[in-house]
Amino acid sequence: MAKYYVNNNAQSNGDHEVHKEGCIYLPIIKSKKYLGDYLSCQSAVIEAKKTYSKSNGCYTCSNACHTT
Repeated sequence: MAKYYVNNNAQSNGDHEVHKEGCIYLPIIKSKKYLGDYLSCQSAVIEAKKTYSKSNGCYTCSNACHTT
C-alpha cells in the first residue's frame, strides 16, 4: 500500500493531480490533501474526486490513472 495525496491547486487545465508519497512532483505540505493508503492509484483518484471532481493521476507516479 502507498500513501496518496491530491494537489489542492489545479493545473492550467483544471485537473487536481493525485500523487503517491515520494513523487518528485508532490506539492509542499500546505498545498496537498492526504487521501489515505491505497493499493492502487485508481482508488486514490476515486477518493480525490469526492473533493475535486476533476482529479487525475500524476503522469510520473500514478501513470495508470493519468488521462490526457
